[in-house]
Amino acid sequence: MKYSDERQEAILKKLLPPHNRTVAEVAQEEGISAATLYNWRKKARQAGRLLPDQSDDPEGWSSQDKFHAVLETAALSEAERAEYCRQRGLYPEQIQRWRASCEGANDRSDAASKQVSEARKAERQENKALKRELRRKEAALAETAALLALRKKARAIWGDEDE
Repeated sequence: MKYSDERQEAILKKLLPPHNRTVAEVAQEEGISAATLYNWRKKARQAGRLLPDQSDDPEGWSSQDKFHAVLETAALSEAERAEYCRQRGLYPEQIQRWRASCEGANDRSDAASKQVSEARKAERQENKALKRELRRKEAALAETAALLALRKKARAIWGDEDE
């Protein structure tokens, strides 16, 4: 069944704050399958709209949804940002925290990649040292085996004086 764009928008608005209805609730109320609603929400997200997963607490939003909220509010004035927050059940402080988190994301990834590279370097050094030790021990073991074999041959040639 084909639904008009206006009907789809009206139904999708029920998923947004301040209503914050679940997909299952809206599907049952409207008589539309939940899969259709998930599909509409997915298409709206791909078009750049902010449609967070069902969560009573905006802190439970996905990082992608938080990022979209930061993008949408970046160019807004203080009054416009406050209106935006009221419509979506947010606090301006949350948007500020999310923005700071987004701005610092590259710093954290740089630090994390530096830690990973340092850990790899340490593992390579340890691996090299263990291989060197293994070669030394294998050589000592081979030497010991050779000496035991020579001792056995010498006893066979000269006879056992110990036993």
